[in-house]
Amino acid sequence: RLRRQQLEKLGVEARIRISPLLQKCCMCLSANESFFQAEKDLVLLTGMKVGHSTLQRQVHTNIEHLDFPDSPIAVNEVCLDGGKVRLRTKTLGEKCEWRDYQAARLSGVYYGATFRRKEELTAWINSQVLTNPLICLGDGHSGVWNLFRQIASIQQRQEILDWFHLKENLFKVGGSLKRLRQGETFLWQGKVEQAIALFQQECPKRARKFLAYIEKHRHRLVDYELLQTEHHISIGSGAVESAIKQIDRRLKISGAQWNPHSVTQMLRLRCAYLNGQITA
Repeated sequence: RLRRQQLEKLGVEARIRISPLLQKCCMCLSANESFFQAEKDLVLLTGMKVGHSTLQRQVHTNIEHLDFPDSPIAVNEVCLDGGKVRLRTKTLGEKCEWRDYQAARLSGVYYGATFRRKEELTAWINSQVLTNPLICLGDGHSGVWNLFRQIASIQQRQEILDWFHLKENLFKVGGSLKRLRQGETFLWQGKVEQAIALFQQECPKRARKFLAYIEKHRHRLVDYELLQTEHHISIGSGAVESAIKQIDRRLKISGAQWNPHSVTQMLRLRCAYLNGQITA
């Protein structure tokens, strides 16, 4: 047993049976694989046995102390998107449910994700030092832009529709490839009126749907060519899409089903791991 002075010198809490280093190992493994597999790998890597139930308790106990990180420099870009998580149902044999969670990436560096706590995600972003203008990137989903409305001010935000999402919707129109290529050039150069005129004579439902999409996001359509080549500003939300894939590597392991409270805990743990907070 360690004395009080030894505990203070080593930075160890009283009545704890797991050392700080072993605790880090537990958290790192739990952030990357199931608790059952983490139990096996911990024995292999350290020779120490910690049961999967104890690993889960360790996560629930320690993750509350890990807040989303603060950027040391002003944040100039925010990307938002949503992912899916499979929830465990209360009745045995009942079909599982898929629900949305929200994820953000700040300046292409810091990860944040919440489940049923959108205000927590926006509060974290608003707590940072934000540049003016603040680049806000997202796809065409209304939920993403509703979330952006709670970040910074309308004067500060420069909202940009993901170029690759725009291009994908353009080519869904079909028809003449020459017309599609011309429309792509107009949109790439920010010539929205010319792009609209190109498809206004089209009667198919897909053309009308695309024009409605353009009108909805008109103020988010920019001169993509200028932003990328001269101002070196991102034109796609790939950073947050990559973040969701990284988070899903833990949430969507084979057979995983979660209760809502565990989703929140695991999102926080996975983001802490990706932000380098556990190994720091």
